[in-house]
Amino acid sequence: MAAVQWRSSGRSYDAELQRCRPEFAPVEFGDYHPLKAITVTDTKTRRGARKGSTSSSCSSSSSSVPPDPLSSLMDGTDPLSMFAAAEMPAITHSASAGDLGKKKKEEEAVGADFEPWSLKRGEILARFTTTEKLSINLFMGSDRGKAPSPGPSAVSEKVRTRLEELDDLEEGSQKELLNLSQQDYANRIEELNQSLKEAWSSDQKVKALKIVIQCSKLLSDTSVIQFYPSKFVLITDILDTFGRLVFDRIWTMCSDPRTLPESFTVDDVNDTAKETCLNWFFKIASIRELLPRLYVEAAILKCNRFLNKSGIQETLPRLTAMVRGIGDPLVAAYARAYLCRVGMEVAPQLKDSLNRNFFDLLGSFRQISSESVQNQLVLQRVEVPEYLTLYSPAINWILQCIAYRAPEPLLMEMMERCKKLGNNALLLNSVMRAFRAEFVAARATDFIGMIKDCDEAGFPKHLLFGSLGRSVACADPAESERLTILNEAWKVVTKVRSPQDYIDCAEIWVEFTCRYFAKREVNTVLADIIKHMTPDRAFEDAYPQLQSVIRKILTYFQDFSVLFSMERFLPFLDMFQKDSVRVEVCRSIMEVFIKNQVDPTRDPVILNAMLHICKTMHDSVNALTLEDEKRSLSLLIVGFVRMVSFGRDFEQQLSFCVEARASFCNLESVLVQLIHTVNTLAMETSSVMRGNHSRKTAAFVRACAAYSFITVPSLSSIFSRLSLYLLSGQVALANQCLSQADAFLKAAVSLLPDVPRSISVEGKLRSSESFLLDFINNFLSTLLVVPDHPEHGVLYLVRGLLNMVQDYSWEESSDAKVRVYISALPLLAAMSQESYLYSIPKVDSNETLYGGDPKFLSEINKLCETLIGQILDQLKTLGRDESARRQASMAFSLFGVLLAHGDLRNNKLSQLFVNLWNLSQKHGHSETRVSVRTLDFLKLQSQQADMSHLSETVQRLALQTRT
Repeated sequence: MAAVQWRSSGRSYDAELQRCRPEFAPVEFGDYHPLKAITVTDTKTRRGARKGSTSSSCSSSSSSVPPDPLSSLMDGTDPLSMFAAAEMPAITHSASAGDLGKKKKEEEAVGADFEPWSLKRGEILARFTTTEKLSINLFMGSDRGKAPSPGPSAVSEKVRTRLEELDDLEEGSQKELLNLSQQDYANRIEELNQSLKEAWSSDQKVKALKIVIQCSKLLSDTSVIQFYPSKFVLITDILDTFGRLVFDRIWTMCSDPRTLPESFTVDDVNDTAKETCLNWFFKIASIRELLPRLYVEAAILKCNRFLNKSGIQETLPRLTAMVRGIGDPLVAAYARAYLCRVGMEVAPQLKDSLNRNFFDLLGSFRQISSESVQNQLVLQRVEVPEYLTLYSPAINWILQCIAYRAPEPLLMEMMERCKKLGNNALLLNSVMRAFRAEFVAARATDFIGMIKDCDEAGFPKHLLFGSLGRSVACADPAESERLTILNEAWKVVTKVRSPQDYIDCAEIWVEFTCRYFAKREVNTVLADIIKHMTPDRAFEDAYPQLQSVIRKILTYFQDFSVLFSMERFLPFLDMFQKDSVRVEVCRSIMEVFIKNQVDPTRDPVILNAMLHICKTMHDSVNALTLEDEKRSLSLLIVGFVRMVSFGRDFEQQLSFCVEARASFCNLESVLVQLIHTVNTLAMETSSVMRGNHSRKTAAFVRACAAYSFITVPSLSSIFSRLSLYLLSGQVALANQCLSQADAFLKAAVSLLPDVPRSISVEGKLRSSESFLLDFINNFLSTLLVVPDHPEHGVLYLVRGLLNMVQDYSWEESSDAKVRVYISALPLLAAMSQESYLYSIPKVDSNETLYGGDPKFLSEINKLCETLIGQILDQLKTLGRDESARRQASMAFSLFGVLLAHGDLRNNKLSQLFVNLWNLSQKHGHSETRVSVRTLDFLKLQSQQADMSHLSETVQRLALQTRT
């Protein structure tokens, strides 16, 4: 192919813009409006009309808008709604109005505001632990006497055999597991739970009952008394499983042929199910020992619904009375707690049973001081205060059930009962925790008086004030009483000698102080905490509580100028010596700051404190820090940097950025943000001070440029460096700092050979080619307005960029280098225009420097011809390599450039134009739709007066048909 003589077409950008604007055409709207709702009325024939009948009535309306096909398919009805409508009769049939009303009443009895037992389970297991060795005594009966198949004459034999099995259960061999750790004990209990399920699924119902009885007997063992609350939780899990299995079994027997409704009555239960249910109660009644009989019957209490309407109502009082036969007050307290728990699940409306359990519990308190209990505590080396805390879960649960949606007079009654018992501290503590916080807060001063009268030896007063603090912190005591409440409480709290007990209570009252008082009181509380927790580095064992104090302060003090003006706040932060905890606290402070700091700040108190906090997070980063952690910390620090603004004090803003760069040099995202901030600062400076103090402005912009030029090389990401060099160069150019812009752009060009072929993106290696091409295209668009350096020759930056592209180690199968050459042609064509497409105010581009000098245009044309030659050589190479698709794509790209920027009046260029079209169509790899639209565009363009030379060329372009 002969050498091409490049000539750029002359462009009138204003005229082209006018031609591209859409034409305005008048529109007669009439009744139509694009925002008006469309009403579609479908025409339907009345059902039952004879085929072909002309007299069938129909409702119709004329409409020019076709009906929505989706709406017509659904016939205007949502298929899910149709399904629900179809199911509605069945639901109505199975649940009568009375049943639904009863169910509604039950739902009203226990709502979502009642804290379920499941939420307390984990807390109890975590709180009541032991290092003592535990044991499990199991009475394992033999497997003799399996029931025969129940024939007509074998019913009595079956009953006798099962009774013998139960006797065997109680008189069988004993298996004792000794020296179990707490975890081993829990694992053994879980194994028994699984054995229960397996026995049940294999239809060994008596064996399942044996397991439940064995586990229930374990609740009489208080040999390791500190572990008893956790033991109760583990074993009642098995009881709950058993109760659920029995109820589901009988339920299933009632569900044939139709499912039994949730709100069933005795009349809905068939005789077989009733007999089976009665059989279970008979089996349980034959258990000799009181405690397992009580627990197992309570576990299946719900099954009374299958027998009679008042079964539960009659059974609960009987079981409550049975508890009085338990001698150990702790065992009895938890048995009552289980009865109340089951009672709330099956009959929450029966408040009398709950009250009876509670009053019996009060009567048993005198047993705590009995000789047998005291001897047991001496034997196990358990102090009375520790022993009393073992009752807390049981008493708290019973009182929670009683106090649920209870009226305020009930609290007053409970307070009177406490006074009659000599202000029993254990009971008083549970009362304050069970009743609604607003009720307790309204009588806070009365409770303080009762707490003062309590015996310190039995139950520590700081625990009582802790319970009171929880109520007054979330409710509103009388404003006139708040200071008195705080003073009285803190007199007790500050005298607590144990650092752990002190911080447990102080943490609660911090919220009350923050909610109702100002920074002076909060600062006093913080000072007291520091005083108690600093000696012997006690704070190291109280990090969770100290973190909770920080969270509560941040909840109520979100004005950071007030927060950091507290003298003891930063010293309080210094107690977090453990690196991971300190970073977590700093993170929580930063999250609140970013969320709540709406306006930018320049407050020196805030800035100094936040810099210290951010520096702490930054210094935690090391070689082992995960990338996700780095990213998270960087986002927080970047959020802080964005919130710093000194207004028009630009020098102070730059000084802050310099200090921040020194403080956060290991977090690349922060450095990138700082560079962006400085570039924005340079642009704001020039716009604000335009025309005033030009020398000072120029000096400041040069200082910003120097900041960026120094900081960018410290970044590890090469594409971050490239983009920031380009951005900084553009900013410098916009501020008429030509030498600085030149330095940035040259630095970017010199960095190109170091770009790797692949980079890591979200942990995966990807080719860097697309990123590099995007950068080069952006760079080329900037070069249009960059004037040539007087000492470096014509188009030295363009030539330097193209030389780097030429020497770069591209992938062998890549066309990226030639794609860059194709992208450079529009730039060179734009440079040859008399008036450039865009320019920068007060910056003389090459259009002004050269003024259309023929030598300058000649240099551009020569460079274009060189690039086209390189492109054509690559097209020939692709033809030899049989890479037809790549060849077609590249040929069409160059064809588009010639169409937009080449002077096709030149015969050689016109011939190349046609050849490129034919080459793109040659092997049928071009997109037919694009090709057709391109030809249509050319035909339209050839009709214009100044484009008539295209008419002949268009005739020579033909579409390749695919076969």
